[in-house]
Amino acid sequence: MAANRKNRVAVLGAGAWGTALANLAARRSASEVLLLARDPAHVAEMRATGINARRLPGIPLLSNVVPAAEPEKARGAELFLAAAPAQAMRGALETIAPYLAEGVPIVICAKGIERATGLFLSEVVRALLPRNPPAVLSGPSFAKDVAEGLPTAVTIAAADAGFAANLAANLATPSFRLYASSDIRGVEIGGAAKNVLAIASGIAAGHGLGASAGAALIARGFAELSRFGRAYGAEPATLMGLSGLGDLVLTCTSALSRNYSFGLALGRGLAREEAMARAGLCEGIYTCGVLLDLARAKDVEMPVASAVDAVLSEEMTIAEVISALLARPLKMEHA
Repeated sequence: MAANRKNRVAVLGAGAWGTALANLAARRSASEVLLLARDPAHVAEMRATGINARRLPGIPLLSNVVPAAEPEKARGAELFLAAAPAQAMRGALETIAPYLAEGVPIVICAKGIERATGLFLSEVVRALLPRNPPAVLSGPSFAKDVAEGLPTAVTIAAADAGFAANLAANLATPSFRLYASSDIRGVEIGGAAKNVLAIASGIAAGHGLGASAGAALIARGFAELSRFGRAYGAEPATLMGLSGLGDLVLTCTSALSRNYSFGLALGRGLAREEAMARAGLCEGIYTCGVLLDLARAKDVEMPVASAVDAVLSEEMTIAEVISALLARPLKMEHA
């Protein structure tokens, strides 16, 4: 795939992020950009109105974005952006597998770890689509900001740095800047772990713990993310970059983050089901348990993530996990 070539792009997943990415790709391409959704009625609405009112209201679809529900229409695409939710990624990829030509890149645009298998999403792609090279796009980015053309910078990683740089050149716009990386695992870890830590930050804010506690929680959460990343082969520079620290700070501080908003509602005393209904899909809920399973397999200590898991499973109250965290033995900060 040559840099700056006008490629036919397919986007899997017509949520807010998938829709924003479809418009982004359409700005770079003279060809159609296929936006694949599961629900034919949703597709019919988007075609009739020229907008994805269910997921990204107020943002018109560009004229060369083509909503579709038939996976066979992906045949002939030269670049594939997989924006289905992490726990639905396997099933979504299976639907389009028969229509993918060998060598078509699969850019994973979701953040999470497959709960049923403990696999990172790039591993899911390699297992299902061994002829299609995976890449990972992640970083501090809200769909609304990208859709509105606000300045955004993210990381795109592939096993080959030159391939990652080529993908970056094909997706970049004047307001959407991509930095290339060869550290797929580090980029995936940052995107997955930060969602769990954002729930913790939301809980702290909702429970009225104050700005000082909020800052400390982000710092200690990043220490956990870094320990986990090192155990699984991530490069420290990746974890300090856009897809690690950058995404963590954004997700832990903004009400536009669904994971933070979910935690905020829990911290204010709402029941889990009501908090989920208000916040929408929160990847951190589904990633938390499998993240801790992987941490235990490598003897990685993650007290903040463990506290989130205890609250989600209702093993402890918020007050109890706060007391438990503050009662932990004192130690050297970087031990």
